[in-house]
Formats: sequence, structure tokens, C-alpha cells
Amino acid sequence: MMRRLAVLVVLAAMAAGAWAARQQFVRLQTPYKGYPGAEQFVEVPSGLGPQAIGRLLVEGGVVRDLTTWRLAVWRSGQDTALKAGEYRFTEALAPAGVVAKIARGDVYVRVITFREGLSIRQMGRVYEEAGFGRASDFAEAARAADLVSALDPGARTLEGYLFPDTYALPRRASASDLVRRMIGRFESLMTPELLEAARARGMSVREVVTLASLVEKETARPDERPLVSAVYHNRLRLGMGLQCDPTVIYALELRGAFNGNLTRADLAVDSPYNTYRYRGLPPGPIAAPGREAIAAAVRPAPVDYLYFVSRNDGSHAFAKTLDEHNRNVRKYQVEYFGKQARARTKPAPRR
Repeated sequence: MMRRLAVLVVLAAMAAGAWAARQQFVRLQTPYKGYPGAEQFVEVPSGLGPQAIGRLLVEGGVVRDLTTWRLAVWRSGQDTALKAGEYRFTEALAPAGVVAKIARGDVYVRVITFREGLSIRQMGRVYEEAGFGRASDFAEAARAADLVSALDPGARTLEGYLFPDTYALPRRASASDLVRRMIGRFESLMTPELLEAARARGMSVREVVTLASLVEKETARPDERPLVSAVYHNRLRLGMGLQCDPTVIYALELRGAFNGNLTRADLAVDSPYNTYRYRGLPPGPIAAPGREAIAAAVRPAPVDYLYFVSRNDGSHAFAKTLDEHNRNVRKYQVEYFGKQARARTKPAPRR
């Protein structure tokens, strides 16, 4: 009798164990969502082990219980691969899926893109419109000129040094965090080879970035950047004024006086950034140049051009002499816009 009872007890225990194992297996395979909202964020601090990470996930309603989490981690073999960061969950996931997400380091980030040729003020608008914060916060962070003191001891702001690119940021990243990352990207661009090319031309980093910003604003064509750079290098060598329209626009924008239309009267504005009134480079960059414009600033094309004018199709006509330049201006500006004006005033044909 006792033996039979013992057998029954063992069988019952085995059945209970099998049932528990089956339940655990079902939980491993079953997607779970225990948080009430549409999304749940879980921050995994650096240095936490699987057990502590599991507690955070259970508290956040991402995983049903700690036992299931431990088993999922054990089955995955990725207990040492779990990565720190903030994770966003928006749907029910099986525990194995949660483990895989954290082992991949699939942290939640927001993406922001700054195109080449933007000023700090324009970047601030992009920052605000993308929902990262106020434009004024970005402008304030961009005043931290000490971030580039090793490259440009005289910098008063970070104008020109905030490298235009696409950045992926954590949800709670501040404007200062973004600015530091942009400066880091700029510093990585300033390779020893590029700095040596600048020194060979007797140019400081500030002069390189300033000239590059002018090149960036004048043309978007990669093949033209070395040519535009050559024009400015040649003019600087001869002591000619750069006569760069974007510098005048920048001067007006600093005063809040630019309405989108550059007039002949604007070319007389008294500002050190006005390269029609003052010879040489302006005091500093007027925008954030990209990689190709910076390279062109220290490696201009070996040409004797002194002038260029827009062809109104994104390209420019370059000239060595003033007579040649005047012919280009007549062709691509005077005659071109004259035809457009006549087309606008031409009476409609009668029907």
C-alpha cells in the first residue's frame, strides 16, 4: 500500500512538473503586452546583469514574469550580449523577441538631418520643426565656442563647425548633446592630411572653414566646388574683393534685415561680412560646409578663373577676364531675364 502511494505521489509530481514545464514553454512562445498605453519605454542602465534587466522589463509590463525572462535568456545564450540603452516597445512580444531586441542593441533613437550650407539660425529652425526642442535652445548650445578652441582659438560661436549630416539621438538628448556630436563629426573630418594641406597654403582652420562656407553657398555641384574655390583663391592672391553675394545675405540676416531678395542697395551694407565693401575673407564662416566644400577650400582647381556667373540651371560660367565675364553676364543674366520679362508681358493670342 505504501509503495503504491509513493508511486502515485511520484507520478503526481511528475505530472505537475510536466504541466509546469508546458506552461513555461507556452509563456516562452506567447507574445505579451502588460502595459496599458500604445508604447512603453524601458531604460537599461549600463552595467546591469540579466536579472536586473529582467526586473525592469517585468515592472514595465514588457515581460510577464522574471522566471520566464531568465529562461528566455538562458535559451538564447545571449546573457552577456544584452546592451544598455532606452528601448521602445509598441506591441506584444514573446520573451525571445525581447531578448533579441536588447541583444541587438535596438535602442530607440530620433533622427534629424541638417543639409549642407545651413547657418546656426537655420539649423535651429530645423531642430525646432523636427520636434527636438526650441530653436533658442539650439542657438544657445551653439555659443559654446570652447568646443573648438583647439582648432580655432578665436571662435566666438560654432558657426561653420556644426557638421551637416544625419544624426540619430536618444529620446532625452539635449541641444548640447547634439551640438557636441556635430562637433565630434567635424573634428573627425579634419584629418592630418587635410590639416597639412591647409598649412601648406598658409591657411588656418578658421580660414579653411570660412572659405569652404562661401564655396558651399555658391554652388551645389561637386564638379564646380574646386573651380569656385580657385576663383576665391586667385582673388585673394591678387588683393581683389571676393564680391560674394551669400556673405551680404548673411550680414543682413544677422541684422534681421533680409527679406529674401538681394538688392543693389544691399551690397553697400556696412558689415565686415560684406565682401563687396571689405576685401579678404569675412571674419568667420557664414554657414556649415560639407566634406566636399572643405576639401575644395584647400585643394582648388589649377585654373586662372577670376569670375563666375550663374547659368540659371544650377551651373556657372567661369571666366578669366572681365570682358569674358561681362559677355557671360549679358548672355546668362541680362538676355535670359529679359526674355523671361518679355514672355510675361506678351499679350495672349486671340482665339
